[in-house]
Amino acid sequence: MNSMKTKIFLSFSCALLVIYGTNTRVQAQYIKTRTENVFLVLVDGLRWQEVFAGADSALMNKEHGGVENIDALKQAYWRDTAEARRAALMPFFWHVVAKQGQLWGNQNRNSVVKVANSFHFSYPGYSEMIVGYADTAINSNDKRPNPNVSVFEWLHRKPRFKNKVAVFGAWDVVAWIVNRERSGFYVNVGIEPVTHGKISAEQNLLNRLKKDVPAPWGEEPYDAITFYAALEYIKANRPRVFWLTFGETDEFAHAGRYDHYLQAAHRTDRLLQTLWTTLQSLPPYRNKTTLIVAVDHGRGGTTEDWKHHGTKYPGSDNIWIAILGPDTPSLGERTNTAPATQSQIAATVAAALGEDYNASQPKAAPPFVEGIKVSRR
Repeated sequence: MNSMKTKIFLSFSCALLVIYGTNTRVQAQYIKTRTENVFLVLVDGLRWQEVFAGADSALMNKEHGGVENIDALKQAYWRDTAEARRAALMPFFWHVVAKQGQLWGNQNRNSVVKVANSFHFSYPGYSEMIVGYADTAINSNDKRPNPNVSVFEWLHRKPRFKNKVAVFGAWDVVAWIVNRERSGFYVNVGIEPVTHGKISAEQNLLNRLKKDVPAPWGEEPYDAITFYAALEYIKANRPRVFWLTFGETDEFAHAGRYDHYLQAAHRTDRLLQTLWTTLQSLPPYRNKTTLIVAVDHGRGGTTEDWKHHGTKYPGSDNIWIAILGPDTPSLGERTNTAPATQSQIAATVAAALGEDYNASQPKAAPPFVEGIKVSRR
């Protein structure tokens, strides 16, 4: 090989190393992974600050956090170190995910994850998460059918996932975000009864509770009702691709109740543990399932702005992501990582299943190549 060819070869090799070692786009097809099922969970409006540092002392008071029983809240969630506080608040995250999976988004450790959309509120964030890119036309929370095809709809069109995709959302707008009328898979939102597939006795009871228990936020019930309806559906119908959205953390934050916000985060962590434990107890899911947990937007970072989000509140674009599953190296809390975006989640869902979403949707961001270890054909 002459010197010129050697230089060209070395330059090409270096380019490949850059492409495969970072989050830039990769067009190659993926091979079969150990993951056969993917569950994506969205926790609306939960700040990265609490996920990685636990309770914030500046908000554990009446003035800034609307806290009614400060001593009880401190007893439950205050500890001397950030590591101890976050484990008290979210033990599943820090005793399971941090040991067996990966977490991104602790800006204090140079792990930055942001939304790509310019609005920093829910519909644009939900949409970005599942379609893989920000759409400037998605600029409100209005109930308008999403014109963009989500990764769930794209997977549902494939024979091996046909009728194996489902979405359960606490927020009723989720039905429009996934464009229920067009998508073709089962979508259950808000206080709607579950009417699809096998209906267990427990599901019938949950349907009655959805009807008879007052919903605190219009058509949005407490997360536990959405969660257990989803869990019964999972046990009865065995979906392979599933999106579950929670809403309490955002609702209680907007209300300025830091005590209720922390309690909601703690409950969410417990529900995630129940989901993971249930999946690992069922043969179709055991050691074959990847769980991705993420947030649609951040919140303001000050004692006044933590209740709000949007472009007027600095920090609202800062988010976090967690991944746990058979194809995710056990690297725990990530530090000094390349900047990442929410828009990478859609392709990551597909990549975990051995599918190349980017090949069909070139506008989508690439997957988290460190979060889902895949080989190329």
